[in-house]
Amino acid sequence: MSGQSSLLLRKQLAELNKNPVEGFSAGLVDDDDIYQWEVVVMGPQDTLFEGGVFKASLTFPRDYPLRPPKMKFVTEIWHPNVAKNGDVCISILHEPGEDKYGYEKPEERWLPIHTVETIMISVISMLADPNGDSPANVDAAKEWREDRNGVFKKKVARCVRRSQEMAFD
Repeated sequence: MSGQSSLLLRKQLAELNKNPVEGFSAGLVDDDDIYQWEVVVMGPQDTLFEGGVFKASLTFPRDYPLRPPKMKFVTEIWHPNVAKNGDVCISILHEPGEDKYGYEKPEERWLPIHTVETIMISVISMLADPNGDSPANVDAAKEWREDRNGVFKKKVARCVRRSQEMAFD
């Protein structure tokens, strides 16, 4: 499968380079490893994350697209659906099949039709509209629900500022 997965990933990378999608850019960490991507997500307009420049990694399994990649923010980000270690927790990055907790429908989870573009559009949407019912960062979710324009907003603003400072490192 790894031959097919690397061909598919090369095709998706070429397509993104030819037709960039607003809100993010993507490339390889190392030109010799198609399974390790670096992405930069721009904080969506009209959200608390606006102006942010958030770096993340996408690590693809050798049997992609049968299984989803893992996504991890390298830049600190305070968000209900991003664990404190940077791991992104959204339905389409969850392994395919039934949710043992009964929270997600199988069609909301990973499907082989997803691409880097659909993943990144989902992540940008997640930044704009957090899912407080299924948090990876319980503290951020609590603040988002209880004090969105107070403590939560201050922490996000600090992350946005830091992301801008680190963007060109």
